[in-house]
Amino acid sequence: MSKIIAVSNQKGGVGKTTTALNLSACLGILEKKVLLIDLDPQANATSGIGLNPKEIKNSSYQLLEHSVDADKIILKTSTPNLDLIPSSIDLVAIEIELVNHTNREFMLKEAIKSIKSNYEFIIIDCAPSLGLITLNALTAANSLIIPIQCEYFALEGLGKLLNTVKSIQKVHNPELNIEGLLLTMYDSRLRLSNQVVDEVRKHFQNMVFKTIIQRNVTLGEAPSHGKNIIDYDSTSKGAKNYLKLAHEIINKNT
Repeated sequence: MSKIIAVSNQKGGVGKTTTALNLSACLGILEKKVLLIDLDPQANATSGIGLNPKEIKNSSYQLLEHSVDADKIILKTSTPNLDLIPSSIDLVAIEIELVNHTNREFMLKEAIKSIKSNYEFIIIDCAPSLGLITLNALTAANSLIIPIQCEYFALEGLGKLLNTVKSIQKVHNPELNIEGLLLTMYDSRLRLSNQVVDEVRKHFQNMVFKTIIQRNVTLGEAPSHGKNIIDYDSTSKGAKNYLKLAHEIINKNT
């Protein structure tokens, strides 16, 4: 059975794409069949995997408008067991194009129906907003990972996102769960980082992943080389953190 996990936070710069990309790669390396769907018009997950978004013929734009079948859009990647539905700047237009469509929130769910049984995990990298594209991701997903950076405004906007999740559970997707809150950009030397960890764990308890993603230079460098963290530097803290997260998710779902 396939598990569909959206990675979302309407705040930018929290490690959302870094998490979607490297978690997908680590699950693939741990011999799980994985599809990464890039649903962010910035296409950072696509370029981070080594593809040029400007050279892509079909993307998540065609997927959402149902003009090309999902299996024709899927690309193989150099990472074992990892396939990709890439994104492109065209995706910006989809919110306007679908606004009067009767099933606009269900376009992604319908589009991946035919291929989801081919994968053990489908990871969706969402745009940093709570617009129609993200709504499609949350309607299609079984669960949600929310990255939270260990910095001053960490919890800002989280309440809004959790309220959005509640309304989606009521109206569009009663099966949507929180897979976990993921603490990112953690620096053990900073008192503030430790305070954020304590505060998040106190408020959300079992909803928080045990794994914490530490601040790590190589995590920032890897995408500029078109590589995931394992291919770029498998001995780095970032690689070890994301492998640990992948193990935690596998254990949670078996």
